[in-house]
Amino acid sequence: MKKYDVIVLGAGAAGMMCAIEAGRRGRRVLVVEHAKNPGEKIRISGGGRCNFTNLHAGPENFLSANAHFCKSALKRYTQHDFVDLVAGAGIGYHEKTRGQLFCDGSSRQVVDLLVGSMNAANVDLMLNTAIESVERSGGDYHLHLTNGPVSCRSVVVATGGKSIPKMGATGLGYRIAEQFGLAVTETRPALVPLTFDKQMLAQTAPLSGVSVDTVIHHGNVRFDEAMLFTHRGLSGPAILQISSYWREGDSITVSMLPQVEILRELQTARSRNGRQSVQTALAAHLPRRLAQMVAERENATGNLADFNDRRLKDIADAVQRWQVTPTGSEGYRTAEVTLGGVDTGGLDSKTMEAKIAPGLYFIGEVVDVTGWLGGYNFQWAWSSGWAAGQVV
Repeated sequence: MKKYDVIVLGAGAAGMMCAIEAGRRGRRVLVVEHAKNPGEKIRISGGGRCNFTNLHAGPENFLSANAHFCKSALKRYTQHDFVDLVAGAGIGYHEKTRGQLFCDGSSRQVVDLLVGSMNAANVDLMLNTAIESVERSGGDYHLHLTNGPVSCRSVVVATGGKSIPKMGATGLGYRIAEQFGLAVTETRPALVPLTFDKQMLAQTAPLSGVSVDTVIHHGNVRFDEAMLFTHRGLSGPAILQISSYWREGDSITVSMLPQVEILRELQTARSRNGRQSVQTALAAHLPRRLAQMVAERENATGNLADFNDRRLKDIADAVQRWQVTPTGSEGYRTAEVTLGGVDTGGLDSKTMEAKIAPGLYFIGEVVDVTGWLGGYNFQWAWSSGWAAGQVV
């Protein structure tokens, strides 16, 4: 049985970062990955350009049952540290919007950087390998892999969550946590499109592909980004963001074109040409198909002159105070991340080590720390992986 100091389960962003740091400290490290290639979620991220971090990353951009848990790792390994790593490797990058940093070229550059750094740190990488069991005895961990048994002093669980199961995502990390007595909070799809029932889809499905600037509200949370109508419901950055806060039965409030005073525009259009239809007046600001849907939903098929201020306000509210209740989400199939995970109450925030299982660590998406859309989840992967890599 081959023995290592550290075995990392998962060759994703967090796992490879941890392995690099541990290997640089002279630790004998093995990374085990069930897929054929390392860093597959990195490769497909950001439309193939990898939104690898966000310039504004901070604790306020993350959801967790313990909002303070992520602070230590994020403070000690920041977005600027990872930017320096990328720049030092000669990888060109740019800010797309709202602090989101993307590679100028392919996301494979980031994967190659991490794999190359693991090689330089003498890290062993075992691909196409399933983890059959993890046991602890005599102070060591014993793992049965499809390639045979191995042992180590420290196990780092970086297996990710349940999102995108077609890429092999499973709940393995949660099962390992529970096996060793750690609690796991409720998990659910996050950063995911929301869906409508058949009645609502009858109105919105013809708008599939239409995008509009919005502010989306759910309780005290708001996001001002684009929204996209789909054949299943709603998507786009604003919807993905709010999906992490939304729960079944909740309504959301959609303000389309928040920078335009729709009521005043309708009143002005009425005074200039009262014979103009409501739909035509709305189409001066909204996509034509969307303007038609709003007019039909509000039974506003006449001319502007036929509508008093109160009715025009109702129409404006249909655009900028649209309350809608999604019936569900598209689920893990299209979710970018998993909300919830290994309860941070059982982990050391500085080291990521399980408090009741010495030598067992949890990093990245498997932990109950979930970032906003826009590179934040990658930053948590880099930061938590780095933190564990300093001590394993």
